[in-house]
Amino acid sequence: MTSATTTGRLGRVWSQLVGQEPAVEILAAAAESATALVSGRTDDHGAMTHAWLFTGPPGSGRSVAARTFAAALQCLVDGGCGECQGCRTALAGTHADVKVVAPEGLSISVAEMRALVQAAARRPTTGHWQIVIIEDADRLTEGASNALLKAVEEPPDRTVFLLCAPSDHPDDVSVTIRSRCRLVNLRTPAPEPIATVLVERDGIDPERARWAASVCGGHVGRARRLATDDSARERRAAVLRIPLGLRRAEDVFRCADELIATAEADATEESKARDEAEQDALRTAMGSGGTGKGVAAAKRAADAAVRALEKRQKSRATRTQRDTLDLALVDLAGFYRDVLVQASGASAALIHPDFAEQSRTAAREWGAVSALRRLEAVLACRDAIGWNVKPRIAVEAMLTTLREG
Repeated sequence: MTSATTTGRLGRVWSQLVGQEPAVEILAAAAESATALVSGRTDDHGAMTHAWLFTGPPGSGRSVAARTFAAALQCLVDGGCGECQGCRTALAGTHADVKVVAPEGLSISVAEMRALVQAAARRPTTGHWQIVIIEDADRLTEGASNALLKAVEEPPDRTVFLLCAPSDHPDDVSVTIRSRCRLVNLRTPAPEPIATVLVERDGIDPERARWAASVCGGHVGRARRLATDDSARERRAAVLRIPLGLRRAEDVFRCADELIATAEADATEESKARDEAEQDALRTAMGSGGTGKGVAAAKRAADAAVRALEKRQKSRATRTQRDTLDLALVDLAGFYRDVLVQASGASAALIHPDFAEQSRTAAREWGAVSALRRLEAVLACRDAIGWNVKPRIAVEAMLTTLREG
């Protein structure tokens, strides 16, 4: 079944999910059961349940699937029309009864989760359901997981929890929470539907869209960025030039400087305008700039609140920097995987087809065994950074191995 056929039959909101027809069928059936429950046509929950776990590789659209399902549940017409206020506000993240938790730092705290669980216990105000979307549920602390578990075990009426995580492995989501959720596995979209959505939804040139879809690794958001952002394309190209550019010992430190500097620049660029706007809005909300009695006390309270905000912003910037660096490491890992494909003569598709000549050259110079050692070094670097090793140390160690083979 094609994506166009599926979305045409089930409602326009499902066009948000690219190449996920099996998941759309499951979620659309649940939305239909939910509509029947809300309308009083039945008291049988059918395909609908109170807790869902969306899993899949990066770029498969876990959070998009959760938001789309939330829109279908809040639809004021029928199961995801995509046009009504319920659909539009749920997709935009402004619906009063759809709460989204997207960790700005490296984890989701127990205090944040307790506040969310309390809010989720209320009855819906404008929609059919009280919906809680937890992006990156794998970042829940142990205390936050326990707070969420209690709510999932004893769910309030008309409350739905939508969790997103890379997998249902206990390292990502605890077994007790997972066992109370219905699992929806998302797959990596093929290049063809990604290219189609870039052309039809984003108005991107077909040739540029096909190129971006072929090199994005199935990540729809990254395909869009590569197709529209010159700097993103140059950063990717710079990363993929590293393997054949490590000729001398000083190249290790030069490339490490470039990788770290690029990640820091990305984090600064993404955070600066947002940070300043948040601080200004907070000061205004707390009475900064006012006159009259109580101004001094208001200023002290505002300054304290701004300091707390700055701490959260610093944590968010750290996460952004690590996410940017991790994306570069994923690109590197893909290059060495392509070298293995070329060295073995396999017919598997290349992750970086536009760098096929470079990976072919590397395959001739290194051979399969050396390429595998280099790939393992990249994966070990990702693990080290995940365990809070200082990025520069981890990157320099990795690049040393990449040079020596």
